[in-house]
Amino acid sequence: MKQLSQIYFVMLLITTLSGCTTLGYYSQAVSGHLSLMMSTQPVSELINAPSTPPALKQKLLVANEARRFAAHRLALPVGDAFAEYAELGRPWVVVNLVAAPEFSLQAHRWCYPVVGCQAYRGYYELENARNEQQSFIEAGYDTFIGGVTAYSTLGWFDDPLHTGFTSLSANRMVALMFHELAHQVVYISDDTAFNESFATAVELEGLRLWLEAKEDDSGFHRALARLHQRNQTLALVDDASRQLEALYKQQDTLPRAKLRHQKAQLFQALQDDYQTLSATWEQPGPFGENPTGLNNANLALFSQYNQHVPAFRQLLRDHTGDFRAFYNTVDALAGQSPEIRQRRLSQLGQRFHEDL
Repeated sequence: MKQLSQIYFVMLLITTLSGCTTLGYYSQAVSGHLSLMMSTQPVSELINAPSTPPALKQKLLVANEARRFAAHRLALPVGDAFAEYAELGRPWVVVNLVAAPEFSLQAHRWCYPVVGCQAYRGYYELENARNEQQSFIEAGYDTFIGGVTAYSTLGWFDDPLHTGFTSLSANRMVALMFHELAHQVVYISDDTAFNESFATAVELEGLRLWLEAKEDDSGFHRALARLHQRNQTLALVDDASRQLEALYKQQDTLPRAKLRHQKAQLFQALQDDYQTLSATWEQPGPFGENPTGLNNANLALFSQYNQHVPAFRQLLRDHTGDFRAFYNTVDALAGQSPEIRQRRLSQLGQRFHEDL
């Protein structure tokens, strides 16, 4: 009943919003989440049910163990999260639309009640995302739609497990659980880069400790390899972003045709560099095996999820792995002005790289 009462509260909230487009968007969000919550079954019952496929049962057992680890070792607010399971019939729970102006790396921002403004917009149905994507394309924006394996309701609801989690390998499922739980610890309205980088840092450090506890050397090496690939990709993205930003500053003086030509050349160079780099990797990297059509929206999203990860990892090191003390410091940092946060995170990130 707790879940339903919260959903009804959100439905009452959105009916106060004006505009058909706004109301339509929130209606699909509420109905999509309600459908997800109504389709769940207790994990404990599925584990004990003879009809549960062995592979799923094993993933659910690992998830239960990860919940306990998250609560006791990582000091994450587990509560009743991931105690229920839903079969989605697909590996993603929503799709996110990202849009950025043709000559800017600043993603368009959508604003919502409670959670503030974000650089993406989630849809439960791909067709709805494509409809809005088309309106941005017609306005000259770069766009990107990507499947989202999971999301956090920031403690408003008891988030369930679902096939978005269990379709992953066991270790990646565990890492994703840590990431989504981290969003309940600290979340700032209007700062996607802060929120996602913090959760990604908790995910990485949590997975490292999980694998150490399991004495899983092979899993640890694969996780390190993925992190190395992410860092190498971020370096390429940062370099390309600097060149693109320098180009976009000239949009008032250069002809549009020349801007588009030079932009296309920079993105082609990024794709070529990424493919050369990823040819040496044993597992697919952040942009997949053969990325095509990279644009401002891709770069804006990737940067926001990874921009401050080294800074948060350094901050956890400064607290010698004490997650509660780390969370308290992050919470205090979240209360500072954006300028102070940015300066502090830049300092921490620089220290992290100097200590490598």
